[in-house]
Amino acid sequence: MTGGALSDRALPRRNRLVPLITDLGLGAAAALGHAPWGLWPLTLIALCALFWRVGASDGAGRSALRALAAGTGYFAVALSWIVEPFLVEPEIYGWMAPFALILMATGGGLFWAVPGWLAGRIAAPGAPRALAFAAGLVISDWLRGWIFTGFPWTLLGHVWIDTPAAQAASLIGAVGLSALTATAATLPLLFRGVEPGWRGVWPGAALSALLIAMAWAGGLKRLDTPVTLTGTTLRLVQPNAEQALKWDPDWAQIFWDRLLTETAAAPDGPAPDAVIWPETAVNFLLDHGGEALSVIGRTADMPVLMGIQRAEGNRYYNALIELTPQGAVRQSYDKFHLVPFGEYIPWGAALSKLGIGAFAAQQGFGYTPGPGPQVMTPDGLPPVQPLICYEAIFPQHLRAVDGAEWLVQATNDAWFGTFSGPYQHLAQARLRAIESGLPLMRAANTGISAAIDPLGRITASLPLGATGHIDAALPAALPTTLWTRLGPWPVLALAMAALFGAARYRRR
Repeated sequence: MTGGALSDRALPRRNRLVPLITDLGLGAAAALGHAPWGLWPLTLIALCALFWRVGASDGAGRSALRALAAGTGYFAVALSWIVEPFLVEPEIYGWMAPFALILMATGGGLFWAVPGWLAGRIAAPGAPRALAFAAGLVISDWLRGWIFTGFPWTLLGHVWIDTPAAQAASLIGAVGLSALTATAATLPLLFRGVEPGWRGVWPGAALSALLIAMAWAGGLKRLDTPVTLTGTTLRLVQPNAEQALKWDPDWAQIFWDRLLTETAAAPDGPAPDAVIWPETAVNFLLDHGGEALSVIGRTADMPVLMGIQRAEGNRYYNALIELTPQGAVRQSYDKFHLVPFGEYIPWGAALSKLGIGAFAAQQGFGYTPGPGPQVMTPDGLPPVQPLICYEAIFPQHLRAVDGAEWLVQATNDAWFGTFSGPYQHLAQARLRAIESGLPLMRAANTGISAAIDPLGRITASLPLGATGHIDAALPAALPTTLWTRLGPWPVLALAMAALFGAARYRRR
């Protein structure tokens, strides 16, 4: 496999950047499999070429450098929306935008560099090293959901979300889909040492196509699963409050009127049984709600699940409450998985003395995390697990509680701009439904609000930048999925076995 490759060290000094630029481009191309582009075949081709180049690298250092370049290109494209929160108030935070993108891209690149270094360290050049790197990326995708509070956005497996192959997540989860991606991209390389030249690619490419076809066919079969309805109808309200105007006192009445108007609108079909408002739907604290809460209850004349900020002493929480028709708070849930630097600042107590606070939190210097995942039991509705915004990207939270029959996500995707961020966030919400077999109702401030069935299909939605509401029938949950019972452990065990096998092959 390395016989025709030219070592980077043998290149003239002025040309040594060319290989790294190539790797950067391959990583950027691999990112185009994600929403909103959906070019998953390009992801497989780019990853296959990258795995070959890492496998042909000259030692662990060179493997790590190539992987770092590719990972940086991948995350620079996939997370390009990260600049949007800093442009909401550009006069204050705009200067941070390019640094945020650079740090996120290179930080993500490190999660590729470490598997690259490990592959170069333990595996022989060629197909074994490529296999070790692919297995390391699968484990790295899982680790990204935990390290530094976690950020499992744009995993390799997310490229399948808009295809029937995504249904495999009910068995193997998001990390399992990453393993599907890595395996399909690696298979064409495994026979290159048997057949000369590029002829050795075709047997593995055929196996790769067969693997994808099997996942696709299995997904199509699962999509034929009958989905029944619970008889409950939910109204999702989208006020379309632009983030730059959301907290502007001059606009507060306009957004308030939109929320009430859409809540009180006559139904097109069955009357809704409850109303869902998005994250931080109103510009006042729960503790200062007073008559406004009674107005909401009277207007809805049914339970309202709404996002709102609340305070306990000098602590502030990003909450979801159930409001009765009488305007009383029946129960509440506090977001516990907060966005670093957006909703809380690490070492916040010390930094707050310097006036540094989380820019997404409107009270104090940041939010206090809630106690953890929980199930709410709204009056007249099936038990539900709430997810506030960012919490929907973490699959492990769905396995932390029992008894939920559906999921609700209250979110404010106005922070993510209008290009890739909101579409990627919605895609991950769909994946949570597939993994758990639970329907998900999503109320987003500026869109995309959506009703998602337990197979991850969108049954009704409101686009970005629209004011309106959806009256959606709530589907029943499917039987407990294999992923819910076993989690990611079988996939991680197989990835570790691949690493061990590559290391053993080198020793032999």
